[in-house]
Amino acid sequence: MSNIPEAELSIDEPLIRRLLGDQHSDLVDLDISEFANGWDNVMFRLGPYLVVRVPRRAVAAQLVLHEQTWLPKLAPSLPLAIPAPVRIGVPTEYYPWHWSVLPWLSGKAVGVDPFTKPDATADSLGAFLAALHQPTPDGPENPYRGQPLVERDGITRERLDMVRHELPVPADAVERCWAAAIGAPAWDGPPVLIHGDLHPLNMLATDGQLSAIIDFGDITTGDPATDLMVSWYLFDDATSNRVRRAAESAVRPIDDATWLRARGWTISHALTILASSADSPTYRAVAHQGLQNALG
Repeated sequence: MSNIPEAELSIDEPLIRRLLGDQHSDLVDLDISEFANGWDNVMFRLGPYLVVRVPRRAVAAQLVLHEQTWLPKLAPSLPLAIPAPVRIGVPTEYYPWHWSVLPWLSGKAVGVDPFTKPDATADSLGAFLAALHQPTPDGPENPYRGQPLVERDGITRERLDMVRHELPVPADAVERCWAAAIGAPAWDGPPVLIHGDLHPLNMLATDGQLSAIIDFGDITTGDPATDLMVSWYLFDDATSNRVRRAAESAVRPIDDATWLRARGWTISHALTILASSADSPTYRAVAHQGLQNALG
């Protein structure tokens, strides 16, 4: 089933041009065209090098503020490109929320056009996670990401029941792997900064190699296993271990419990996709791949 929420405001090209004219008039004459309309934001190309990202729901407005606060700080220290805002938009009497102008990052989503250099991609992804996952006690908060995995037990089992007849793997095997993951010791380290929604459709590849990480709307702090789930969305066990080695350090090794919770996050996240994206073959294929790898 699809449960993409309705937009709370009508967002179109005239609105974007009006916002730009009032707040960034030097950009108002650039070509504008809508290219993505998601759960939380609408995206417009702005000329050849920029993107306008505008919330379509009130719940997304706070997430935009997180991106505006944190991505400019992070961009210089990360080994892959991220969409750090280059201009900030503020609420007006005709549009109530903050919005952003971002750089256009070239490449294709990994979930649409898979990379061709898996070892290099695993190393690059691990290095990115090692740089991102720094203790950040004053970081942004998100009640749905980064929390102890066991807190997702009820909703994960509910979604498993919803989709058990369309799974690419046996449902009882999913249940066993999930039970093992939530039985692992919880994260007892300091909260680290995490992307919060790291899956193949939020990763870009250029010339077959990972080049950028996008959509930081769920950026928060918590258990690094939340992001490590992406290893099983992309790789089998052997190549996933390359991500693990590249993502850890002598100061913060990735122990077996964290790695097991990461499998659990893959399962929970993939079941969420399957329960809400039946009308999106691309998302469904990504979820199937994640479940197959996590149980592999």
